[in-house]
Amino acid sequence: MSALKAARAATFTYFALNGFLLGLWLVHIPTVEDRTGISHAELGRLLLLLGLGAFLGMRAGGKVTDRIGVKLMVPIAGVVCSVTAFLPGVAVNQWTLGLALLIFGFGNGLIDVTMNAHAVVVERRYSRPVMSAFHATWSLGGVAAALTGARTLSWELSPATTLGAAAVLGVVVSLVTARFLLDEKEEQHVGAQTTGKRRAPRRIWIMAVLALLVMLSEGAANDWSVLHLQDVLGAAPEVAAFAYGAFATTMTVGRLIADRVTAKIGPMAVLRWGSAIGAVGIATAALSPYIWLALVGWAIAGIGLSGTVPQLFSAAGHFEPGAAAANVSRVAGLGYLGVLAGPAVIGWLTHVVPLNIAFLLPVGLCLVAALSAGVLRATPAEDKVAA
Repeated sequence: MSALKAARAATFTYFALNGFLLGLWLVHIPTVEDRTGISHAELGRLLLLLGLGAFLGMRAGGKVTDRIGVKLMVPIAGVVCSVTAFLPGVAVNQWTLGLALLIFGFGNGLIDVTMNAHAVVVERRYSRPVMSAFHATWSLGGVAAALTGARTLSWELSPATTLGAAAVLGVVVSLVTARFLLDEKEEQHVGAQTTGKRRAPRRIWIMAVLALLVMLSEGAANDWSVLHLQDVLGAAPEVAAFAYGAFATTMTVGRLIADRVTAKIGPMAVLRWGSAIGAVGIATAALSPYIWLALVGWAIAGIGLSGTVPQLFSAAGHFEPGAAAANVSRVAGLGYLGVLAGPAVIGWLTHVVPLNIAFLLPVGLCLVAALSAGVLRATPAEDKVAA
């Protein structure tokens, strides 16, 4: 196996590891909630600390990665994320759980930025789009976590035991895989000298805002699609669950094929048409009087939105080689706030309008992203990546 192929496989591994660790925590939320004796409302507030920690980790990780290089920083982030994933499993009350989630969030944000920065390096070496497949692997890691968590919970293993085993596995995987990563420190150092401490270009902040819009729409679909089928259309719980399943499945499949599509039509077209298709899908689900048509709508939304975020991350990373991780952290950080805000905003809107009407907000945001996709129009320096 060539060094480049090995580096690509290593990047897949880190993405899968991150998806697995985060997914394993999500599977254990009800158990941890019972053990700590907190209410749903308290849990909702504590989960904001997970998001805050992730945002801080992304911001810190971007700056440090550009200084010391991805080859060193990615395995460090992998170890930090793995170790901190264990902490929620040993929380005994709301205070220890809040602290654990803040620290775990930081580790999650740290690896999110660093592995995406390395993905940009790999993509630059390949001279063709490969970013979306990495994000698909993250989703597959979450699927593996769901299957693993279901099995360990059926064995009545405690969260501390399962998350502890996952932490050990994550540390080993992070360290063993590190040798296959690419070393771009010299290129980053040269680029950093040219970029200095300049403020982030306006184009980067536009990408970050678009990431917020798209990821807010994703967050709304993730958290409210099941409730929409159940409460608005009267679907049985076991049927309503297919709403999230349809969205998540087409999202994963779409990311597996998005790189080939991007190579043919370019990242700008993927963002534009993907956001437009996402808007059509969400609108179809929201306005449908039929359960089957709503499921089709959520499936369309997943396939449409699947390739949008990877294009934004990739473009941010390629914009300035010397500030790749910092730029990715800006786009990812603001986008992550969208994921957190989406469910809350929809929840607030339901106090004013019915849930299906509230979904017209993400429809509008997707249309704004589609109309603003020109920000990804390739510059001469980026043309070879999109070729």
